[in-house]
Amino acid sequence: MNQSVLTQPVVRHLAELFPLAWPVIVSRAGIMLMVVVDTIMVGRYSAIELGYLGIGAGTVSLLVVSGLGLILGTQVLAASAFGSGAWRECGAIWRRSLPYALGLGAIGTALCLLGEPLLHLTGQSADIAKHGGRVIAIFGLGLPAYLLWITTTFFLEAIKKPKPGMIPIIIANLANVPLNGLLVYGKAGFPELGAEGSAWATTTVRLLLGLGLALYAWHMADGEKFGVRHQPTGGWRAGARQRAIGYAAGASLASELLAFSILTQFAGWLGPLDLAGYSIVINLIGLPFMIAVGLGSATAIQVSIAASRHDRRDVALAGWTGLGVNCAAMLATGLLFWATRHDFAALFTTDPAVIALAAALIALAPLMLLFDGGQTVLANALRGLGETWAPFMIVTLSYMVIMLPASWLLAFPLGGGARGLIGGLIVGAIIAIILLSFRFHRLTRRK
Repeated sequence: MNQSVLTQPVVRHLAELFPLAWPVIVSRAGIMLMVVVDTIMVGRYSAIELGYLGIGAGTVSLLVVSGLGLILGTQVLAASAFGSGAWRECGAIWRRSLPYALGLGAIGTALCLLGEPLLHLTGQSADIAKHGGRVIAIFGLGLPAYLLWITTTFFLEAIKKPKPGMIPIIIANLANVPLNGLLVYGKAGFPELGAEGSAWATTTVRLLLGLGLALYAWHMADGEKFGVRHQPTGGWRAGARQRAIGYAAGASLASELLAFSILTQFAGWLGPLDLAGYSIVINLIGLPFMIAVGLGSATAIQVSIAASRHDRRDVALAGWTGLGVNCAAMLATGLLFWATRHDFAALFTTDPAVIALAAALIALAPLMLLFDGGQTVLANALRGLGETWAPFMIVTLSYMVIMLPASWLLAFPLGGGARGLIGGLIVGAIIAIILLSFRFHRLTRRK
């Protein structure tokens, strides 16, 4: 067979993947960067306030990630409609997602108002429950707007307009720093609020993000083409497939987040040194992991568009191309971390013992990023095919059933400490990528 016949589709997928992926990567990395900035600014204000912020943000993150998964059907089905040329259906899918996203956000807000008694139930001290509960409540007020922003971002990315979702998050990051300065430190006559001030800054930014992007979508130049102002037909039942994809995605993301939360508890049981080293490496790989998240979203869109054309070969090419690009990016980033591991460790602490341990853990970054990032892309590729529960079951098996026992065994009975925790994480990620690859291969072999 002529080599150009084989290479041309791959080149086409690469040409379509990069313009879609890089704004998504910037957008997702921008979310992570806001968290990093909040942590640094509150940490420099007060270690005690940083504890309040940490426990508050950590509690709310489960609601944010679950909500993100629950509305993922917006992206999958809008991309499928876009690929088949059903322009007006794209807008209908977005319109159906709006009350659903706002309703989920409102439920999240109600739960967050119970933050203080929830922290009491988990055994936190009265002081942490009181101040951490206030932080949770403030974060909760911004959840409806935040989910509005996410579902609108999913819609715009699906119709290959990722830049409008990227630009606001850049502006939000620029606004977040001075807002933290005003509300955390009490500058320019504002009250000195510490962790609560940072939570108010984040909530304010999220309100502006959600309303601003929704207004853009409502007034965009080709809004009539996509039917964004037309009332969708079919009522609640018409969104059943959209919600079904979200149920599985939300459960999958929540399961993965829960597994990593338990892993952090294991690190705490090992003692302050191992906890510090483990925390450094997990925070360090967070930003480059957003590359995998962005490529995963772009791959899901490419797969969904190819599937809408019933082109089995193109579906396979879309998925494997996304995985290949991600593997190259993760491996390059991981090797950079490995080569400069002592320098990166020293950015986080001046303690020689912690630097030594963190550097040893960072040396494992190439494997962590390669396999964990790869499973993220493949899980999204499967969701792009409309797969609902297979990614959830595979992720749950790999991380909850395999990773956690493996990490515990390596860290405690075998005496590996924090290295054992990372070793178990890598084992779980390898199992996940193998099973997800097998599932994707089987589906793309079917007619």
